Amino acid sequence: MFFGQCASFEQDLWLCRAFRAVSVTEVTAKVKGTTMRKIATAIAAAVVAAGVGFIAPAASSAATTQETSAAQSVSAQTSSITWGTCAEKALAQAGAKCGYLAVPLNYSDPGGPKIKIAVSRILHTSSAKNYRGIILTNPGGPGGSGLDLNMFLIAQLKADKLSAAAADYDWIGFDPRGVGSSIPAISCEPNYFSGDRESYDPTTKSILNYWLTRSQGYDQACAAKSSAQSALLDNMTTVDSAQDMNSIRCALVGQGGKMSYYGFSYGTYLGQVYATLYPHTLNQLILDSNVDPRQVWYQANLNQDIAFNRNINIWFGWLAKYNRVYHLGATEAAVSKRWYAELATLAKHPISGVVGPDEWTDIFLEAGYYQLTWLQLGSAFADWENTRSKAAAANLVSLYQGTDTPGNDNEFAVYNAVQCTDVQWPTSWPVWQADNDAVNRIAPFETWDNAWFNAPCLNWPAPAQQPVQVASQGSGYAIHSALLIDETLDAATPFEGSLEVRQLFPNSVLLAEPGGTTHADSLFGNLCVDGAIASYLETGKTPPRKPGAEWDLTCKPLPVPNPTAASGAAAASASGSARSGVASIR
Repeated sequence: MFFGQCASFEQDLWLCRAFRAVSVTEVTAKVKGTTMRKIATAIAAAVVAAGVGFIAPAASSAATTQETSAAQSVSAQTSSITWGTCAEKALAQAGAKCGYLAVPLNYSDPGGPKIKIAVSRILHTSSAKNYRGIILTNPGGPGGSGLDLNMFLIAQLKADKLSAAAADYDWIGFDPRGVGSSIPAISCEPNYFSGDRESYDPTTKSILNYWLTRSQGYDQACAAKSSAQSALLDNMTTVDSAQDMNSIRCALVGQGGKMSYYGFSYGTYLGQVYATLYPHTLNQLILDSNVDPRQVWYQANLNQDIAFNRNINIWFGWLAKYNRVYHLGATEAAVSKRWYAELATLAKHPISGVVGPDEWTDIFLEAGYYQLTWLQLGSAFADWENTRSKAAAANLVSLYQGTDTPGNDNEFAVYNAVQCTDVQWPTSWPVWQADNDAVNRIAPFETWDNAWFNAPCLNWPAPAQQPVQVASQGSGYAIHSALLIDETLDAATPFEGSLEVRQLFPNSVLLAEPGGTTHADSLFGNLCVDGAIASYLETGKTPPRKPGAEWDLTCKPLPVPNPTAASGAAAASASGSARSGVASIR
């Protein structure tokens, strides 16, 4: 699944914050996008419709030697960025300028073919005395568009009345190679997620063969698209993207200049790799919801299955707590039974011929990512179960379209292009079968959903590489400070990843939110968390590290949604579809 998302099969993050600008109803009604798997894409589409733009116009000696060699190899080939007006209204109104940076397709051949990375920049507004340089941002994925992430982060800092932290930096957004507005953008089979598909759970040989054939067909479509895409697929690792970040740094501040970095979800792994390759080029380093570098990527996805199963049960328990609102059952077990009963029914009778068991699972997976979705998804579940109305059916179809984004596979294609080549996945299907069967027995919610999401890695048409050993050659000690953030019940990037990264970077501090289930939620309105980030950005100093402790700073997570609160009642009335005592809250 995606590692990032106010998605993503693990999708990634910036998109969630767009909820503050566009309603979920708008998001699901104006879908066009890629995947968060995937609220992210739905939000992106709605935000674009609202005028938010993504498209740019026409420290040991060993660590020092490693990064110097890498920097020298790119510096001679680094081009400049010609800044112009951003094509989309909201990004331009935020004061951004946009442009392209030409970078080597293959950094081992710096004089060879080039690709273009779409970049945006919002300049600092502070005095020269307070200016702290550039900060690159990444929302995760892999495959998430980050061209306008800078705009969202600045807006949240201002909303929190933490404007100084925003004012002191040039905020840089970019679409990683292959993503969104970067050229070329990868696409293999745009309608790969069109419903109704065979059930994810391969309970018969026919279903198993369907998914193996479907996955292999996607690989073949990726390989056959064009010679340019095939060449790019050979150069899509996290290391390649880290080298692109270094090219952006060199283009903006020169080979000897430094930058800061703020990454979410998969973007934390990108940051870990960058910090390993170029440790002495970093000022501030903020990593929210850390990928465990020991687990990339096969085991990481199996770990997600167990964590998402836990979180969906937490959501079922929340629905049961508010049974007077949702009427889905008075206990977690009762709600769970009803959800899985519907899953079985949909295998034979998909909603509107579109939402079958796969689409049903994909829709409600988002509840395991973000508590922000609980009200809307609870309403959608309850409306369908208690009314079976055309409106409830149409809402679920819309939610599926917003989640799976049929018609645009860019994020999914890049997700596989990166993960399938970062490291060698098992090449034997019986290994996949045995491992997923074992996990599915204890965590049935999304295990096979996730397995098939990653199944293109079984026969991916580009060679796998060796992953970087994060914090190797003294680079971990060379990072003078880093702020790590995570909720302890994060499912997309389980908390153990943040604990591991804290150990790998001895000068880092970890801010934990005990009991929280939301993924990648910093700069999201929690003043304890956001204030710690702002302080670090303004001063370059982190809170003290606590020797012997698991983490160093504690913040309470945001309150769990309450559908009986005034805001919930207002949202319910806005939906116009409350029936049989069921509140439809959007």
